Amino acid sequence: MDTAIRQTSITAPAVRTLGLSWPLVVAIAALFGSLCLLPIDRSLGDPDIYWHIVAGNWTLAHHAVPSTDIFSYSMPGAHWTRQEWLAELAMALIFRAGGWVAMVMLGAASFALTLALLTRFLLARMEPIHALLFVSLSAFMMLNHLLVRPHLLTWPLLALWVGTLIDACEAERDPPWWLLIVMVLWANLHGGFTLGLVLGAGIGLDALVSAPRGTRSRVAARWLSFVAAALAVSMLTPSGWGGIWFTVRLLRMDYAKSVLDEWRSPDFHQLQALEIWLLLALAMAWSGRMRLPVVRSLLLLGLVHLALAAGRSVSLLGLVSSYLLAAPMARDWYHGSSATGAKDAESLDRWFRAFSCRAAPGAVALTMGLAAAGLTVIVRERAPAIAPTFTPAAAFAAARAAGAKGPVLNAYGFGGYLIFRGVKVFIDDRADLYGDAFLKRYIEALDLTHAADLPGLLTQYHVGWTLLPPDTPAAYAMDQMPGWKRVYTDTVAVVHMRKADDAPR
Repeated sequence: MDTAIRQTSITAPAVRTLGLSWPLVVAIAALFGSLCLLPIDRSLGDPDIYWHIVAGNWTLAHHAVPSTDIFSYSMPGAHWTRQEWLAELAMALIFRAGGWVAMVMLGAASFALTLALLTRFLLARMEPIHALLFVSLSAFMMLNHLLVRPHLLTWPLLALWVGTLIDACEAERDPPWWLLIVMVLWANLHGGFTLGLVLGAGIGLDALVSAPRGTRSRVAARWLSFVAAALAVSMLTPSGWGGIWFTVRLLRMDYAKSVLDEWRSPDFHQLQALEIWLLLALAMAWSGRMRLPVVRSLLLLGLVHLALAAGRSVSLLGLVSSYLLAAPMARDWYHGSSATGAKDAESLDRWFRAFSCRAAPGAVALTMGLAAAGLTVIVRERAPAIAPTFTPAAAFAAARAAGAKGPVLNAYGFGGYLIFRGVKVFIDDRADLYGDAFLKRYIEALDLTHAADLPGLLTQYHVGWTLLPPDTPAAYAMDQMPGWKRVYTDTVAVVHMRKADDAPR
């Protein structure tokens, strides 16, 4: 790599850093920022967390990974791809150890580690002030998907995977084979490992295109071997090749992607991180300050497509784009400047660069220990819990007290809580398990799209009681439905039960 870009080679100025570094400072800022500046329950704002913990407990109890559905009564024996079993195991153990406090700390720690890895990568290519701006924008784009779910545990792996491969590409080295361990771990934590395979292939192609002509055959052989090996080891999971097929099936669920919030396209009626990123990218491109190699441009366009197609992918664009853009943009910015790069603020340069060195091990241990202690106190004082909108605790207690029996017809977002309470559900957030056809029939029944949909569903599945949000059209309809009575309502949920003479047998 051009020495005009490489910053870590600079001799540390005579500034007292107390052993600190920018990656460590960024990690601490991310920890405190995600727990103190944002609502404490933000990272718990998803009902999936409930059933992920239960799935992990099931694995611990049975010493096995379930391959068929164990949580619903509507899909008995249905195949269940367990691509997240290792993350669920970790979540169950952490929840046992510290409850919701520990879960929130887990999410914050993963976020902090990811940004620290990104910071270290960027400092090797640009001035600290530019690196910190990149990290800030990436963090902003990742916040909306900062949820304690399996994908969050893979963010550091994604950062390590992409950063290490781009390092090898830009230094004209072979991809390191130890990264295969990262792929095996990733494939057992979350289905997003397939993106890692695509990015690995793309970075390998970038290395091939930029290699000198006489070395391209050797470069192609080394990178092709690595990508093939990564594909092979990604199947070292309980699901085997099914983990890869899972991604294909998910992408083909057009109806689910049109109705589920996290799979919908972002809403640009309000200013958001993705819009800021797109505007900045356009401005840099039009000004001629950003010229990307062809392969990186294609990878970036693919990530933009994913982000525009589904809100959950904005975080991926925010993180991975910084890795792809760093070196090309730095070369353009610092072209013709001195080996230490362009100076944006002369009086601050020495101070900023001093913190670009690696942190001292003692400073890392002490800082992280103090941070963990302080954050534990803060989080305990603020008593985190999953959002009430996903936790119909009072309605569930009222249904039990009223003697609710038989299968339940529940809201999609209530499935996780019911599983957590040991109830077999009609549906939950595992859209891939239920499929488009089942999901479409369910939503149309609750929306009263056709008059016979709801009664037909209740009869076919011998439903004995329902747990739905109070504003659901089906909840109003059941007030008028013969054989049913409303037994409880609050701002979160409403409960209907069959009358005694009409109870399912």
